[in-house]
Amino acid sequence: MTPARIDVHQHIVPSDYADWLRSKGVEAPGGRALPDWSPESALALMDRHLIATAILSLSTPGTHFGDDAQAREWARRVNETGAELVRDRPERFGLFATVPLPDVDGSVREIAYAFDELNADGVVLLANSRGTYLGDPSFDPVMAELDRRAAVVFVHPSDLPGPAVDGIPPFAADFLLDTTRAATNLVLRGVPRRYPNIRFILSHAGGFVPYASHRIAVAITATTGQNPLDALEDLSGFYFDTALSGSPAALPSLLAFARPGHVLFGTDWPFAPDPGVAYFTGQLDTYPGIDGAARAAIDQDSALSLFPRLSQGAE
Repeated sequence: MTPARIDVHQHIVPSDYADWLRSKGVEAPGGRALPDWSPESALALMDRHLIATAILSLSTPGTHFGDDAQAREWARRVNETGAELVRDRPERFGLFATVPLPDVDGSVREIAYAFDELNADGVVLLANSRGTYLGDPSFDPVMAELDRRAAVVFVHPSDLPGPAVDGIPPFAADFLLDTTRAATNLVLRGVPRRYPNIRFILSHAGGFVPYASHRIAVAITATTGQNPLDALEDLSGFYFDTALSGSPAALPSLLAFARPGHVLFGTDWPFAPDPGVAYFTGQLDTYPGIDGAARAAIDQDSALSLFPRLSQGAE
């Protein structure tokens, strides 16, 4: 079979960046050991799972450890590495450029560089940056720049701004809460309505958003006084990826809540190892509640609407 899927949730882990993280004492971000990564291993994984193109992004912890200048430097280095891969194999790779939030000025400048010089396909933002969540008014200049460029924004969880629970790695539960907090705060602060040109993709089926959407909408209404149907409309306006979520437990809620064309294929490789990718992809492929057209939309068609440059390679 010809590779056809577009993976919107695949990570880049350049060796120099991994070494830098280790120098900071970061050995297992999110509770997963830093994986070995290379373009060759990425392509091999993609071929095994019929993935035509992977949009690469930097995972948590990003580049900001308290020093703006250092964060800017490493964001640029990672983005240059990703852009070079895309230039070499534009049909196989795309790039969500990373930015040095919570450094707002540096992030606005990196967005401009990423789109104007590197031809990035979008931007990755962590759900929270050193404890400040997406939707916070201090991030409005970043949102304004992304809106001006009609950007696709991939929202990836980070460690919660609080202690983990012994025995429960952050990726297992905290990451889902982190994404849910970010999505809720974005709607609470009116970001989707104030910046309507941004297309947000939420990782891991949106965390708890589909399952708890009505409860979240009521909570937003209690704070803002807005109609809960408006909050539900904004929440369902997000895009959602299937990374680690293609299961018969998660898919019914996701598919019942997401708008048609708003569910995208994702793997979370290499932080999700090959057996995990195979398991969740296999569950997705055999789920009986998805017909042929819906399956094509998840695998490829919906992503092509967000990344039209990939259409040529899909023909």
